[in-house]
Amino acid sequence: MSEAEDFLKVARAAKDAATVLAPLPRAPKDAALRAVADALVARTDEIVEANAVDVAKAREGGTSEAMIDRLRLDAGRVEKIAAAVRQVADLPDPVGEVVRGSTLPNGLELRQVRVPLGVIGIIYEGRPNVTVDAAALCLKSGNAVLLRGSSSAYSSNTVLVQIMQDALAGTEVPAAAVQLVPGLTRESVKHLMRARGLVDVLIPRGGASLINSVVEESTVPVIETGVGNCHVYVDADADIETALTILVNAKAQRPSVCNAAETFLVHSGIAAEFVPRALAALKDAGVTVHGDERVRAYSADVVPATEEDFTSEYLSLDIAAAVVDSLEDAVAHIRRYGSAHTDAIVTRSQQAARRFVATVDSAAVAVNASTRFTDGGEFGFGAEIGISTQKLHARGPMGLPELTSTKWIYTGDGHIRV
Repeated sequence: MSEAEDFLKVARAAKDAATVLAPLPRAPKDAALRAVADALVARTDEIVEANAVDVAKAREGGTSEAMIDRLRLDAGRVEKIAAAVRQVADLPDPVGEVVRGSTLPNGLELRQVRVPLGVIGIIYEGRPNVTVDAAALCLKSGNAVLLRGSSSAYSSNTVLVQIMQDALAGTEVPAAAVQLVPGLTRESVKHLMRARGLVDVLIPRGGASLINSVVEESTVPVIETGVGNCHVYVDADADIETALTILVNAKAQRPSVCNAAETFLVHSGIAAEFVPRALAALKDAGVTVHGDERVRAYSADVVPATEEDFTSEYLSLDIAAAVVDSLEDAVAHIRRYGSAHTDAIVTRSQQAARRFVATVDSAAVAVNASTRFTDGGEFGFGAEIGISTQKLHARGPMGLPELTSTKWIYTGDGHIRV
């Protein structure tokens, strides 16, 4: 059987599973998730053994230790993955929620209710924990899922999916509701991206190149997630100490994630006071600053910034910096270079804050707070599938409701239209 035929087999099975899964009430879905969590813990040794194969191959291939750490699983990490599945089971079920409703003048009862999307394809890189996290969120929201992780985690993902399927076999949720896309080639990804009619939506999770590739090549609708060229703008009316604390936290607290700050902008009216202290604080945090001429005037340690620096999602201890002459200039810079993920203003002026919030066109806008709060857990959603930077259907952290669509239901009493 060819790779294309293998894919069609699993995709059709997922479509059938989605039909069974969609009408299930909360209780059997939660029971299935708890069975998955228990199975992951019970079979930890198998997971760790398979993961060791991936880690060894990655090390032989010259993969950095930082990336190997993202790949590695041990008993403690497996327990955390299982705990995350149990947390998803405890979340409210979005399916069936009435979004809005009314009784029309003609007596028809009208309701808009949440329903599953159907079959969701997830294309992702690196961390094998995403395999379980994504599956749990999709199952809870009544969706079947086709998982296409990176080849670097293939052994880990294969075992994780097998364990989840074995656990589901003893529940009301079809085992085929969670499946790994067969194959390791680029073609296997293309099969998923071109499965319009079998797959309802694709969600890519990874770097800019992966996301752009999926968006440009897919015939299946795509929800863009993750790329974060996030900005911190320090306004003329900012409190210096507050701005320093927010900037260092936004950049250095965890630099390898999409909601870390990648650029800071400073109003010229406060630059002489703020920039030298910001450069010192960032240096103490191990951050390299790539600055424009006006920033470089304050320190010889600043690396000259290029056009590419201002468009970069570094995901490292690097940050671009520029001095601007107005809030409007800051917004123009963000609109030109940003990725519409998260952008922050630090100011004591309510008027400036309102203008910034109204004119910055991003999924999340922070006022006197770190960009690091754009996260499903921090927002109280309990879990997220990713952070959408597009405008249609879902925007910002995507919790369980964002993994649903809606259906209009109207009920009459022999009503006909005249």
